[in-house]
Amino acid sequence: MQATFNRRHLLGIRELEAAEITHLLDTAESFREVSKREIKKVPALRGRTVINLFFEPSTRTRTSFEIAAKRLSADAVNVSVSTSSVTKGETLLDTARNLEAMAPDCIVIRHSMAGAPQHLAKMTNAPIVNAGDGAHEHPTQALLDALTIREHKDRIEGLKVAIIGDILHSRVARSNIYLLTKLGAHVSVGGPGTLVPDDFADLVESGLRIEKHFEDAIDGADVVMILRIQRERQDAAFFPSMREYAVHFGLQARHLGGLRVKQCALAAIRIRHAPSRNRLRRWRRG
Repeated sequence: MQATFNRRHLLGIRELEAAEITHLLDTAESFREVSKREIKKVPALRGRTVINLFFEPSTRTRTSFEIAAKRLSADAVNVSVSTSSVTKGETLLDTARNLEAMAPDCIVIRHSMAGAPQHLAKMTNAPIVNAGDGAHEHPTQALLDALTIREHKDRIEGLKVAIIGDILHSRVARSNIYLLTKLGAHVSVGGPGTLVPDDFADLVESGLRIEKHFEDAIDGADVVMILRIQRERQDAAFFPSMREYAVHFGLQARHLGGLRVKQCALAAIRIRHAPSRNRLRRWRRG
């Protein structure tokens, strides 16, 4: 029997079954062709209203949701916290009640507080899509990453995926770990001990490998994900300096050229938040 997705909300990856994730990926794959047309539009959501409610600054994510809604023929309404009544003291409950009165067909929310999408889902009749909540989850980004991996590798099951960086504060890392392990990938994470505590494997998913050294984490990997340092979510000094972090956990040319990882098949390298030219020059000199 063909898998379907019958949930009203998309709040996280952790509660999804592998068949549901695969169905979402297959459905997204079928829409990929739309973006290659001269007229990039289909009537799938004609007459529907999608509200993008972002309580955190965002360019890529909000624009992606807006473009997706418009290409599906929905009416997209963007609400930014800097221009909303939140600046006048309005609470999330107040916002939810006001939006509910407008009868939206879907609300996409990004919030700095973990659990905000779940809270909103209890207060409104509209389907809720989590576009990132605190350091909790970012399900749509994980789905996009999985789609990218399938595009390059044709599968996810059996692949070794290395995730490097600020695992502790990364909602993207959490959602990716949930998704990849559910689909049969072998996931290893690496970073400073303060950003990848030993008990993280038990807290997140059984079978997750914790590596202390960058080379060990990417050894034999099919896919490597490099995460940025989440400075906005850190409340302490987790490593001495950015320069020292780059030396020990930055992706450098020598890692791609061989040494301990010469057998590593880096078919899909995803670098989150493209580094500046100055940082690239420093890495090349390193």
